Amino acid sequence: MAHYDMIIVGASNAGLSAALVLGRSRRHVLVLDGGPSRNAPAFHSHSFFTRDGAAPEELLRIGREQLRPYQVEICADLARAARIMADGRCELTLSSGAEVSAQVLILATGVVDELPAVPGLAQLWGRGVYHCPYCHGWETRYSQVAVYGRGESGYQQAVHLHHWAPRLALCTDGPADLAPAQREHLTQLGIAVLESPVKAIDGTVKCLRAILFEDGSRQAVDALFVRPVQRQRSDLAQQLGCDFTPDDVYVQTCETGQTNVSNVYAVGDMTGPMQQVVMAAASGARTAAFINNQLILQDCVLA
Repeated sequence: MAHYDMIIVGASNAGLSAALVLGRSRRHVLVLDGGPSRNAPAFHSHSFFTRDGAAPEELLRIGREQLRPYQVEICADLARAARIMADGRCELTLSSGAEVSAQVLILATGVVDELPAVPGLAQLWGRGVYHCPYCHGWETRYSQVAVYGRGESGYQQAVHLHHWAPRLALCTDGPADLAPAQREHLTQLGIAVLESPVKAIDGTVKCLRAILFEDGSRQAVDALFVRPVQRQRSDLAQQLGCDFTPDDVYVQTCETGQTNVSNVYAVGDMTGPMQQVVMAAASGARTAAFINNQLILQDCVLA
């Protein structure tokens, strides 16, 4: 069984950032590539200092390349099972059947967006259908934009997005479930509420055109914002007994990324709804530095 100082599960922005800090700290690190990153469908990443507008795959290519001088191994294998041994080591069983272990395990496995089951919507995810106005709001400032949602969630997202996109409609795909005061507020902001059931989203793989309704009408839009339900991409945290947030969506950690399980840390999108590339990278870097500092102090005491 191969043994490492740290194993990082997930090779996107949080995982690679943690690997860089730990590699530069003279640690022997294994990074397990958990598959395509969450923002892989998007053409551009935004709000990343010095890299605004870069393609997501380009950021990851640079990240991998910059790990080459260090003791960091990147493996395409997937982690299928995890356990904590009596001596505190973390052991993983991989899809290949191989087993690896480390003193510390960092989970950077991310989340999955469960999109509304509207024909055509998933095909335009990240390419006309978006989640985060901080990532895509600037590009829509002169566009016709719609929010897909209803009730409190739809109302909040529409009010929030109005700052970026004044030409805005709230598409509720049926009854809006809005309180009278909420409906009046949207009217004051000039946000139309479209309650007709949605038939499909019209567009190509690169261009959103319109929302099509069951009654035969259509709403031309250049961008559609959705707040999808999320779930953990991997069940490793659950296998290890990590605590989750009260809504059971995100892994609960302290500021340093430490979970309730000794020697197990979680970073990036899997830990909360504030999800941007730069935040994921910062999360990985901060946790990696904390782990390295803790191990230095531990080694000094043992010496």
